This record gives sequence, C-alpha cells and structure tokens, in this order.
Amino acid sequence: MRTKIICLFLLLTIVIHGQGRGDCKSPQTVHILAVNDMHAALENMPRLAAIADSLRELYPSLLVLSAGDNRTGNPFNDMYKPSGYPMVALMNQIGFNASVVGNHDFDMKSLPRTIGESNFRYLCANVGSGEARTDTMPPLRVLPYQVFDVEGVRVGIIGIIEVNPQKGHPDTHPDNITGLTFDAPLETVKRYEWLSHQCDATILLSHDGYRNDTLTAHACPWLDLIIGGHTHKQLTGDGRINGTLITQNSNKLRRATHITLTVDSGRVCDSKAEYIDVRKFKRENALVAAMVQFFSDNPDFQRVLAQASTPFEDIYEMGCMVCDAIMHGTGAEMALQNYRGVRKDFLPVGDITVKDVLTIDPFGNAAYVLTLTGEELFQLVKQYSRMEVAHFPHLGGLRAVVKLDKNDPQKITSFDLRTADGKRLNKKHIYHVATNAYVAAACRHYSITNIERLNRETADMIMKFLEGQGTVSYQGVKRIEFR
Repeated sequence: MRTKIICLFLLLTIVIHGQGRGDCKSPQTVHILAVNDMHAALENMPRLAAIADSLRELYPSLLVLSAGDNRTGNPFNDMYKPSGYPMVALMNQIGFNASVVGNHDFDMKSLPRTIGESNFRYLCANVGSGEARTDTMPPLRVLPYQVFDVEGVRVGIIGIIEVNPQKGHPDTHPDNITGLTFDAPLETVKRYEWLSHQCDATILLSHDGYRNDTLTAHACPWLDLIIGGHTHKQLTGDGRINGTLITQNSNKLRRATHITLTVDSGRVCDSKAEYIDVRKFKRENALVAAMVQFFSDNPDFQRVLAQASTPFEDIYEMGCMVCDAIMHGTGAEMALQNYRGVRKDFLPVGDITVKDVLTIDPFGNAAYVLTLTGEELFQLVKQYSRMEVAHFPHLGGLRAVVKLDKNDPQKITSFDLRTADGKRLNKKHIYHVATNAYVAAACRHYSITNIERLNRETADMIMKFLEGQGTVSYQGVKRIEFR
C-alpha cells in the first residue's frame, strides 16, 4: 500500500511539472540554489545563507551557484581593504560551489586575488588564460567548465561571459582586462557539446544576458538548464526555450532560484524553478549576520555630505546631479556619464552620506576631460549610445530630444543634441566635456585622441560638490526627452 502511495505521488508530480524531455521512471534529483548579479548586497546575505541552510536540511548535496557580478555596488565591500574581501568571505561561509565571471567582477583589478581567496572555482570558457600578464596583472585562474558528482549524478557546468560586439571584450574598463582575450560566447558554448555526452545533466552558467541565453537555447538543445545573469531580468514561472529551462533574477539579491533537475537513465527528464523572495525570508543565519555587521562597521561611510530637500526618484535625476558634480570638479562646460555608471536610482529626503555617493558611483573611476568639436561630440554620443535607450548617456550642459522606434521603444531612430540654453551645437566649435575613465576608454575605440586624465576620482568630485551645495534638489530635472 505504501509503495502504491509513493508511486501515485511521483505520478502526480510528473503530471504537474513534467515539462522536461521525457517520462521519469527511476528518478534522481539534483537541487540547485542559484543567484545572479548580487552586486555585493551584503544586507541580504544572512537571509540567503538561511535559505541555503533550509534547503540543505532537505537536500544535503545542494549546489549553490552564482551567474556572476558578485561585487561592485556596495562601498562596504568594494572599498574594504583588501577590496572585495567581504563578499568572498560570505560566499565561502554560505558554501558556494561555483561562480561564472561577470563583467563587473573585473572591476578594481582584484579578481585574480579574489579567485585565490575563494573556496569555489570561477568558470569562464570564453576567456583567454592570461598567462602572459604582468606582475601587476597576474594570471586569471579560471576553468572553462567543472563536473560535479551529486550522489552519483554527473553534473557538467560551463561558464560564459558576455562580449560587447563593438568592443570585443566584456563591459568593463579595458585596463582591468589587460592581456586577456575573449571569444564569442555562443560559438564557445557550441564547442562543449561533447560534455553533454559525458554528463547526466549539462548546465550553462551564463553572464551573457537573457536575449543571448534564448539564442543559445535554440542553438544548443543539448543544454538542460541555463542559469542566466547580466541583464537583471526577473523571470517567473516556466522560462523554457526549445526545451531548455532558463532562469534569471533581478539584481542585488532580491530573489534567488531553487531549481530541481530530475534525472533518469543519464538524462534530464524534468526540470522546474521556484523563485524565492530573499528579502521576505523570515530567517537569518546568525554567523553570516555577524560577519555582515563586522564588515559594515565603518563610521567614515556615515559622514553626512548634504541634504536632499526633495527625493531623487529615478536614475535620470541622479545622472543630472552626477554630471553637474563632475562639471564643477573639472571646470568643463559639458559632461557625459555612462547610463549604467549611475548605480542608484532613488534617494529619500534627508541626509546624503559618503556611503550614498560610493553606491551611486562605486567604480573608483578617474575623471577625464575630452576636447571635442561639436561634430565630434555628436558622433561620439551617436556611436557610444549604440542608438539604444539603455546606453544613451546622462548629460550635463546639454539637452537632447530622442526619438524612439515605434516598433521597438528601446531603439533610437534619431536625436537632437543641443547646449543647455537650447542652441544647436556648433560643428566646428571646441567644447570641453567632463566624463569618467570608463567612457574615456570607450572613446578611444572611436578614435577620439584629445583625452586628458585628471588625478581625481569622480566619486570624490561628487562628494565635494555636495558639500559645497549643502542642500540639493533635482526633482523633475530632465535633460533627455524621449518621444
């Protein structure tokens, strides 16, 4: 009788979740806790640890995986000495098994040391070995893939990172990847089909973005699961493409994914994903909470710089403030800040602290001044933006009317760039444009030669600007009009 009940339960499970590649007759399960784009969200790590603890009580062989961008975005982690150590220590304590390399994991040049301090391996199949790097840029010790034995089930995991097709490398400062080469992600994944014949389950740990993950699923039907990152797309329910389950969460540990793979006779016959709201989980791991408190105990970050008399309510208001600050700090009459170079999109009324600034601008970027003609400035914005909303830069001393594609509102068909007082750019006039190291490095790709590096960081300029202002309000300030 008991056997019949168990069989009936298994049958019902297959009916409800059976969207894999066939029926499961003698099933074994592999359980995975997956995260992506944590960006050093230390405050959520105690709850993530408790989730891992709870799952391990049920599934002792739980795999804990990260789809990249573990760091950058929290000064308590990024400005720690040594940089990035808090996230390494916390991930070690939680018991991560593997992480793919994300583009922001290259920030601040400390990734080789971070890898050496980690109790788990970093995976990336499409990065060159970097053995010829200098003493100041040591080799990058990563594996293309790793095979785990989960209670007799062979699980192969391949790592992949995005490559910007215009730059030929991931979206990070090129100085941080000196000596490294990057291959096209999809073509690289195709070369590992052989791994699927040696494993019972084959997983792609991808920091290549959701759209590219869907293309990979179509091109590589032998993949059983793609754990994605980079584009912060919050998926729900059954994200299945061409029979391959794809998962991804928004950034900063808002959610994690519990994935169950059911394996029978050397193949995955069922897969499902459960999305867990990390912030609403009611338990915390006490030891991890104590570690977070220790790493966050830095009074220097609590120093008040200015008061916000009105809230900052979106990334464009924040971007205007950043551009004004670097214009003020450099003396330039215009400014460009990369869209994703502003990492915080809300501040309430009240104190603006050092921590806030280092969260808004966490990259340690030096300030630069570009000397450009009006025509060069227009062409730079056109090429740098890729004519996409998600890449159109924040502006200082400038205004833009941007026309969108009616069929694809993320695409830009044209834009009109003018000075702050509404005058057209003089194509031959010389303008001085303040920006940061990341944009300046990208400018070299467009053959802009008049670039001056200043010996100050943009974050420092923002702090000085706020201290000088005392009170700031950018509510309703818009320099880009989308139509």
